[in-house]
Amino acid sequence: MTTTGTDAGTNAGSAKPDLKAAADALTAGVGAVSRATEHAVGLGDDHQCFLYDLAHTASAMRICESLLDWGALGDAEARLACGFIADALGEFHARLFAREDQWGLEPGALDATRDFVAAYRNPAYVATMAGLDAPSHLDEDFELVAETFRRFGEDKIAPAAEHIHRGDTDIPEDIISGLAELGCFGLSVPEEYGGFASGAESDYLGMVIATEELSRASLGAGGSLITRPEILTRALERGGTEGQKKHWFPQIATGETMVAVAVTEPDYGSDVANLVVSASPTEGGWLISGTKTWCTFAGRADVLMLLARTDPDRRKAHRGLSLFIVPKPQAEGHSFQFIDERGGTIEGRAIATLGYRGMHSFEIAFDDWFVPAENLIGGDDGIGQGFYLQMAGFENGRLQTAARAVGVMQAAYDEARSYADERRVFGQPIAEYQLTQAKLGRMSAIIAAARQYSHEVARMMARGGGALEASMIKAYVCKAAEWVTREAQQIHGGFGFAEEYTVSRLFVDARVLSIFEGADETLCLKVIARRLQTQNA
Repeated sequence: MTTTGTDAGTNAGSAKPDLKAAADALTAGVGAVSRATEHAVGLGDDHQCFLYDLAHTASAMRICESLLDWGALGDAEARLACGFIADALGEFHARLFAREDQWGLEPGALDATRDFVAAYRNPAYVATMAGLDAPSHLDEDFELVAETFRRFGEDKIAPAAEHIHRGDTDIPEDIISGLAELGCFGLSVPEEYGGFASGAESDYLGMVIATEELSRASLGAGGSLITRPEILTRALERGGTEGQKKHWFPQIATGETMVAVAVTEPDYGSDVANLVVSASPTEGGWLISGTKTWCTFAGRADVLMLLARTDPDRRKAHRGLSLFIVPKPQAEGHSFQFIDERGGTIEGRAIATLGYRGMHSFEIAFDDWFVPAENLIGGDDGIGQGFYLQMAGFENGRLQTAARAVGVMQAAYDEARSYADERRVFGQPIAEYQLTQAKLGRMSAIIAAARQYSHEVARMMARGGGALEASMIKAYVCKAAEWVTREAQQIHGGFGFAEEYTVSRLFVDARVLSIFEGADETLCLKVIARRLQTQNA
């Protein structure tokens, strides 16, 4: 008999998964989020704390809903689904307690979930999830994609990852050329332009799978190399001219042209509408002036996808922005300076970072740097469309970032699990202690749920939807990666603080995930919460 009552206590470790109980509890949780979302309509910045928590809670509930069908595929899946759903509902309880009025909910709004959470968030049950490996349920083609990129990561990227991180060196050219040979940079480029994208569901899912596997080896030297070409590809696909597609797509697909993205500015961060870097018309093209920051991979890149203001009237905000492909020479190391034939300059300085090293994030100063007219994405029709075109690229970039987070989490979990089996404390392996098991069990559930939902969102995006869900999976998973990597490091004890152990790199790398591709606060408040409010208006 399945145990789901509050007397589960000592029996929780042997409790069987109960998807019917999970669905019933989730109905209460989703209903509470729905009522809170209706309450949120019309609320603004005076309620940021509530709206932020609502965005994260709604994101978690979406992931939970996706787990019900997945959980029916097998025992391991069901156990992980129940564990994750109970954990997410428990987190919802914590956010809601004594703040019901702010959420527009009545006290006891989640009482119907109490027995389920008691049973499946019980440490004894959570500990049973440690070591559970659910099948991928991918078909043979996607299994081959995963195996191919996993092997490349293990053979080529992982051996270099520590040296790149600790020395803050450039990514070796053999990694870049190797990924190019695998067709990595052409996964989103349409077949008719020399890439591998067929327009089918497989395009998005293949990208997510490849990104996760490369990120397991290294976030900075592997998983992130795909993202920037992907962002430019999506922007060109949405608004580029036919001539631009014919020119740039084949070069991107082969890795001949490597891409960086220059959107963020020192004073505006995620506030894209107020960007000030200007593009002024000149004979044969445009002159770029101003400063961009956090331009990852900008030194090695051959081109920058740059968002600039083509209308000097700042009152037009995002409607005055256009998107450019800005050529530049390749550069090694942490700084560069170039002068074009017209006398314009571009100068870059790498920002020293806590982690995510190898690609280097640059601050770049432009002074009348010339860009040919044909490099304005969309041509004349692209003037004023830059914000919308770059968002088309960033939506998929958020899904990719979630996949990167899954890869980093999986690597951290693997390191922690292996170390826990080997390390003996007080006469026995630490893997035999309940606290270690509970940590590993929660990690296992989070990783499985995140992976499953990232695949589902990839399928949504392939059908033309999934924009909100991509933001949701990015918001949830990137914060979760911080917890997973921290606890993986904690399991290592003092050795987790030593750079010679891989887990220390994973911990500092994970920290950037909630910052780039849309800072967590901006993503939650300006994207997720607003779209939820609009849907319920």
